[in-house]
This record gives sequence, C-alpha cells and structure tokens, in this order.
Amino acid sequence: MSNAATVIEETRAAIAPLDRAAMDDARDLQSRLTKPPGSLGVLEEVSIRLAGLAGHCPPPLPEPAAVAVFAADHGVHAQGVTPWPQEVTAQMVANFTAGGAVVNAFAKQVGARVTVVDIGVAAPLDPAPGLLDRKIAPGTADMTAGPAMTAGEVRRAVAAGIEVARDLVDQGARCLITGDMGIANTTASAALIAAFTGLPPERVTGRGTGIDDATHARKVEVVRAALARHGLLDGAGSRDPLDVLAAVGGFEHAGIAGFVLGAAALRVPVVLDGVIAGSAALAAAALSPGALAGCVAGHRSAEPGHAAAVDHLGLRPLVDLELRLGEGTGALLALPLVQGAVRVLHEVATFDSAGVAEKEAAPRNDMISE
Repeated sequence: MSNAATVIEETRAAIAPLDRAAMDDARDLQSRLTKPPGSLGVLEEVSIRLAGLAGHCPPPLPEPAAVAVFAADHGVHAQGVTPWPQEVTAQMVANFTAGGAVVNAFAKQVGARVTVVDIGVAAPLDPAPGLLDRKIAPGTADMTAGPAMTAGEVRRAVAAGIEVARDLVDQGARCLITGDMGIANTTASAALIAAFTGLPPERVTGRGTGIDDATHARKVEVVRAALARHGLLDGAGSRDPLDVLAAVGGFEHAGIAGFVLGAAALRVPVVLDGVIAGSAALAAAALSPGALAGCVAGHRSAEPGHAAAVDHLGLRPLVDLELRLGEGTGALLALPLVQGAVRVLHEVATFDSAGVAEKEAAPRNDMISE
C-alpha cells in the first residue's frame, strides 16, 4: 500500500460517530437557557452537533478559524465550457497571496487565516507567504477523453488535503473552512454531483462564472459526455468513490474531500463553502459517512448543483444570498453564525442561575375540578 493510501485508510479508521451523551447534554442545556426552547432554530442543532463532535458540552469555541483555498486547473477547460482563460487560476492565486481577493477581505473581517494550496495549478508558481506547494500535477487530464486523474494522483491529492487539515489544526485552528480556485471547476463539480446523486446533468450544471446560454448548453453536454465516458450516467452505484473522483473530479475536489476527512478524524468542525465544496463533501461522505459529523453548510450557492449536493447530504445551509464566487467566501460569512451557536452554550445563563421564572407547565386534566 502506498503512503497516500495508508494516510487515507488511517484517517478513515479514526473517524468516530458523534457522542450521543454529549448531544443529550447540549439539548438539555439548550432547554434550560434563558430563552424559549427552540427559539434559536437551526443554530441550536448546530451547537448540539458540535457538542457531539467534541464529545463534551459545551464544545470548544470554533475559533480561531483557518481557510484553505485549494487551487487547481482542469483539462476539461479545452472543451469550451468557460470563456475565462486558464491563466486566471494562477493569477488569482497571486491575488490571494497578495491579500487582494474577496476571500481575504471576508477572512480579515472574521479574523480567519487564509492559506492557499497549489494542488494542481497548470502554471509554475513562485513561492509566497501563505502558499503551500502540494502540486500533484499541472492540472488534470480532459475527463471527456479519459480519467481526469490516475489512481495514484487522486490518492495523493486526498492525502494532501488530509495533511493540510492536520497542519492547520496543529497550528492552532479550531475551525476549518473550505476554499477553492480553478477555472472550469464547476464543470467537474457538476459531473461529481450527478455521479454521486444520480441526478441528470441538466439538473446540476450551472452557469459558473456567468456563461451565456450557448456555453451553458455546451457545458451540460460536456458533463453528459464525461459521465457517459466513465459509465456514470446512471450514478456511481457501488463504484469506489476514489475511482469516481479520479474519473471526473479535480485535484481541488480530491484535496477538499481529504480536508473534510482529516478534520473529522481530528474532531474539528468544517464550514463548507459552495458547489465545489459540496461536490467534494459528497465524495468524502461516500468514503466515510461519519465525515459529515462536523460539517456545516455555510451557504446555499446559486449553482443548482449545490442545492442538490446539500440536500443529498442532509445539510441545512445557514446563509442564502445567491452567492457563486467560491474561494470560501460564503463559508466565511456563515462563520460568525457557527461561532455564535457555540458561544450560546458557553455564555448564556440558565433560568436557575439567572433567577428568571420559567414558563408555567400546562395544567393536567386530572387536576381540573368541575
């Protein structure tokens, strides 16, 4: 077994179920806090799940946070699925490391650190602060002509994602955020989502960077051709998830899948971004269903495939602002909601401790006299 395969298997073996006792403690605490039960809606469920992830109540505050922007290029770009040149991927990596992108602005706002991971950018990149060289290859192959990645490449990419998660946690991060960059990566995302959900290409293929009708129609047909080429038009079935990732995914998808697995093994929450993260999370869940335990869907992307992905995963997005930028931006906007959900368990008084009267119990029928 290769080193990458060993890293993946050891990580999968380390992923444990949520701690039910801790979740019960969190539910009980939520019921005793100075607010009507259930009044914080979805945030209460987030806090309960993160208590189960941590194994105790209250769970650690999910801060500080770290964003990992996985950057890679795609061979399917040659099929005309986007008007943007492939060189933009490398140019945007330079923008990230210079602090000039939206992800940088949003990260600064919430005190999160940005790390950019070159996991498969086609162009050579100069060293820069905050840039990790984890390049597997200079972009994937064209998935309509053959597998996007070899079996060895996909395993190395997943293992790289696991190791990035480990490194960020070792450096003090207590919440991880997925980011991505790669021209044509929504095409690979649509193919992965169709494969893992069984939905048809036209249902899950969006407009990405805002393509016109003709290019969108072309993109749908390219996704369909790739799925047909790899026997995935009717879904992945019992196929090895790594084989599916290799067939139609990107290096950043494999890296993010590993990132989610690595975080789950370390019992650290992950806030997922949009369609690229959603498609990668489908792969992570197929590799280990327990990997979803600490995942929070930060937002619902305007990309149709993202709604399909989060619905299939059973995740409830916290923010819905019609975003479709990627980079980790939607997840960063949701981060304060996740942190606030946990902070409630740490800082809000109970009825008893605050001396606040609770709602009176409804009278029992057998106590009502004529």
